[in-house]
Amino acid sequence: MKKSLVALALVSAFAAPVFAEEAAAPVSDHTLTGNVGLFSSYRFRGIDQTFGKPALQGGFDYSHSSGVYLGNWNSNVSEYAGFPDGNLEMDFYGGYKAAFGDFGVDVGALYYYYPGSTNGFGRSVDNFEVYLGASWKFVTFKYSQALTNYFDIANTKNTKYFDLSANYDLGEGWGVNGHVGYTAVSHSDALDYSDWKIGVTKDIGGYVFGLSYVDTDASKDSYTWTKATSGKQIYAGKATAVLSVSKSF
Repeated sequence: MKKSLVALALVSAFAAPVFAEEAAAPVSDHTLTGNVGLFSSYRFRGIDQTFGKPALQGGFDYSHSSGVYLGNWNSNVSEYAGFPDGNLEMDFYGGYKAAFGDFGVDVGALYYYYPGSTNGFGRSVDNFEVYLGASWKFVTFKYSQALTNYFDIANTKNTKYFDLSANYDLGEGWGVNGHVGYTAVSHSDALDYSDWKIGVTKDIGGYVFGLSYVDTDASKDSYTWTKATSGKQIYAGKATAVLSVSKSF
């Protein structure tokens, strides 16, 4: 019995430093994550970007413990949605986030690039914006402003977008989300419009399934796309349901 107690004491003595060493392992200041998703339609600020077709989307995000972050996100698009000869959207962004209890701030810049597209002046369609966001618990407000012509529409520099969103965790993998946005296009009142969305998500084994209702009051005259090869037209701002499945890693 005494031998057993002595042996147990020795094992404990040698084991304790190992556990302490493991507990003291430093946490990295760097985080790299990725995401991929399949969506029945790609709606950017409520407007159809894929001419009614599905979209495969994904990207990568790097963040530092200081609050600095960088990222890239990509999606297929339709050349008939304002990107002649283009079929890919590539977004590059970076900024700084900070949290103060239930409150948070987010400031950064985002560049939209459509390789292979043409704006009629020998270069690809693009857009460059800066943004400022503020959050409280599950509610976020974000203000964005274009520092270039808005997706190469003439004389639209300083176009603004206002975004009020909420994401609420219901527990057991369920979540609900909502959004209201307003696009104010500089020097072109006919292009101004509001968009809104309400949706529900369910996490099943790390895969997030979603169903959203998306709608706008965008002008049919301004937001009707025409397929050049067939003459088919669609109203890009019409109400629709968007089904999705996504995963982060």
